[in-house]
Amino acid sequence: MMTQVETTVHYDNGYEEEYMLQEDEWDRDMLLDPAWEQQQRKTFTAWCNSHLRKAGTQIENIEEDFRNGLKLMLLLEVISGERLPKPDRGKMRFHKIANVNKALDFITSKGVKLVSIGAEEIVDGNVKMTLGMIWTIILRFAIQDISVEVYNQQNIGIFWDGLAFCALIHRHRPDLLDYSKLNKDDPLGNLNLAFDIAEKHLDIPKMLDAEDIINTPKPDERAIMTYVSCFYHAFAGAEQAETAANRICKVLGVNQENEKMMEEYERLASELLEWIRRTTPWLENRTPEKTMAEMQRKLEDFRDYRRQHKPPKVQEKCQLEINFNTLQTKLRISNRPAFMPSEGKMVSDIASAWQGLEQAEKGYEEWLLTEIRRLERLDHLAEKFRQKATNHENWASGKELILSQKDYETATLTEIRALLRKHEAFESDLAAHQDRVEQIAAIAQELNELDYHDVAAVNQRCQSICDLWDKLGTLTQKRRESLERTDKLLETIDQLFLEFAKRSAPFNNWMEGAMEDLQDMFIVHTTEEVQSLIAAHEQFKATLPEADAERQAIMGIHSEVQKISQSYGIKANIINPYSTITIEELLNKWEKVKKLVPQRDGALQEEMARQHAHERLRRQFAAQANLIGPWIQARMEEIGRCSLEIGGALEDQMTQLKQFEHVIVAYKPNVDKLEGDHQLIQESLVFDNKHTNYTMEHIRVGWELLLTTIARTINEIETQILTRDAKGISQQQMNEFRSSFNHFDRVQLSGEVEFARIMMLVDPNATGIVSFQSFIDFMTRETADTDTAEQVVASFRILATDKPYILVEELRRELPPEQAEYCIMRMPPYAGPGAPPGALDYTAFSTALYGESDL
Repeated sequence: MMTQVETTVHYDNGYEEEYMLQEDEWDRDMLLDPAWEQQQRKTFTAWCNSHLRKAGTQIENIEEDFRNGLKLMLLLEVISGERLPKPDRGKMRFHKIANVNKALDFITSKGVKLVSIGAEEIVDGNVKMTLGMIWTIILRFAIQDISVEVYNQQNIGIFWDGLAFCALIHRHRPDLLDYSKLNKDDPLGNLNLAFDIAEKHLDIPKMLDAEDIINTPKPDERAIMTYVSCFYHAFAGAEQAETAANRICKVLGVNQENEKMMEEYERLASELLEWIRRTTPWLENRTPEKTMAEMQRKLEDFRDYRRQHKPPKVQEKCQLEINFNTLQTKLRISNRPAFMPSEGKMVSDIASAWQGLEQAEKGYEEWLLTEIRRLERLDHLAEKFRQKATNHENWASGKELILSQKDYETATLTEIRALLRKHEAFESDLAAHQDRVEQIAAIAQELNELDYHDVAAVNQRCQSICDLWDKLGTLTQKRRESLERTDKLLETIDQLFLEFAKRSAPFNNWMEGAMEDLQDMFIVHTTEEVQSLIAAHEQFKATLPEADAERQAIMGIHSEVQKISQSYGIKANIINPYSTITIEELLNKWEKVKKLVPQRDGALQEEMARQHAHERLRRQFAAQANLIGPWIQARMEEIGRCSLEIGGALEDQMTQLKQFEHVIVAYKPNVDKLEGDHQLIQESLVFDNKHTNYTMEHIRVGWELLLTTIARTINEIETQILTRDAKGISQQQMNEFRSSFNHFDRVQLSGEVEFARIMMLVDPNATGIVSFQSFIDFMTRETADTDTAEQVVASFRILATDKPYILVEELRRELPPEQAEYCIMRMPPYAGPGAPPGALDYTAFSTALYGESDL
């Protein structure tokens, strides 16, 4: 952070002689240093123009533009504020010298000594004389009244780095720059910043160039002092204006404060007087309210007035008097005239109004309490009236509607008698309320006498209660008469209901039985059974006329009930308490019986026709089944005989069986036709057939057995031929095997162990059935030389050159490719010692091949 340069600028009534004594030394310096001359030209030209612009003109060349003396005289008039003698307007040299002399005389008249400066040098454009003259003018009119402690040969250099200019600006206008952010190592930036701010914000023209100050070993003090004097005059004018403004503000502040206090007094006095004006009539009003609640609200309002509203106003009144006295004292001290409030707002006026308020307040609370006690007594009597009236109205509520309703028109006999008992109880209750109505009327009369405020409503309510009471009495009598009349009518209807119940129940049972019989599902299988049902139906139809007569008698009873109900306006949905049967049900059932009779006739005739059709189907099926059944049996016997024949070649037997198979296949359409006839019988739900012992199931089983038998027998012959050729069995041996099989008997085998061994071979599943093929296999094993697991193991050992294992390459070398791959895929790895990788166990493979072990 930069340390601000301390500069002191103040006023001095004496002229600083030391500056004038240095004139000769400065003149000699100027002759020796052209840079100073150039700085003075710029600075003095800018200084002169800052004043000439006020007169609407300026100079461009300081040694040329002052030669005729006109602008020189104008400059002196602007900076001094005085009028100079009238200038000569001629253009001759002597005119110019005369004008310059007038200017120099004016300067001399101001106590300035002009050393070696004459009008001729100025007119001739002598630069140094012209600059010296301008410097003299600057000293007299810009610097004479300033005491600047920094204006000497030792301190003038503080302006070179720009910090002093920035300090001057910051001292008087800290808002224009932040001195703490300046860099002492940047004099060029500091100078340019100060010069730009002075030109833009302080109206000080730029009189120096920062580069000239920086680049010159010793800047011109006159140029710097001239520039600094402009800062002084700018800030001195501002300080003078600030001092004058402060004095005016002080005077105006006091005056404004007094005016504010006067206005505040006027406002508070007006508000207080207005409040007194509004409140006093309210306290003087003695008009009583009509209700207790309203009077209590008045009392609460008065208490709020005493507790909340009046205390602040008392404080305001006191404060108003204090403010008035304080204001008068301030006015007297500041030599101002005394304050005179508006008419009617004097302190005495406020005190008088306040006294009137307090007089109106006296007695207001006592009047309120007296009036409240009076209304309390009156409200108690009114509340008693309301309670009794409310209780009676609650009791009477809905009674008129109940007495006016005609529920007896829709009631049953039992309900009518209950309504009569209920009405008798109401009549007793009505009589008991007579005394309450009289009490209500008496209280209403008393409220009238006491001039109750809401007596009109009391009278209206009392009249309504009395009118309703009279109406209830009239309605009670009318309802009793209606109930008694209806009771007699319903008694007559009840007797008719009893008669209806006694006769309708048997008739209803007869119709229900008849409908059950007419709708009864019958299951018959013969035409004789259907004929029996037709005869029974004819007997039923003969009883219908008698039943119709009973129906008409029952309807007559019902019509009588309807007649009574309509004649006497009974609107009840009368239900017979003795019977759940309605006339509608009887009529519907009778109509249904009449409809069911012809329907039964039609159903019986249809059933008769259906039974005839069933009989035709039975005969048709039986005719075919009686032919197909024996035919199947005959073919089975032929096949059996063929399979048991011992003589003849197997090929001859095969030929004969093929012929049988062809005949059987050709017979298949006959079985299919029988299936079609059987389907018709099933669809007609015919389950028995007395014309044949064969059923379709028998035919199907026989036909399937025939097909299975011929196929199995042909397969057995084919197997025997393959076995014979494979084993080298002769035809004679085969015939012997057949003869032995035909006479095979397990009992004849000696020894239980031998028997068990043979049965394990010929019947491994223990089914109890031994086929001829199994018997042949057994016999060939017993009589022929066959391969064993041991023989296969020995063969693999030869291929493996006596090793207990065999290698893949040995199998592929010794066996055909298909057999070699078969063994490689199924042969397990050898698990014994000393085997190379990939060795296979041919022993386990061989034993598993013959079922002696598991892989």
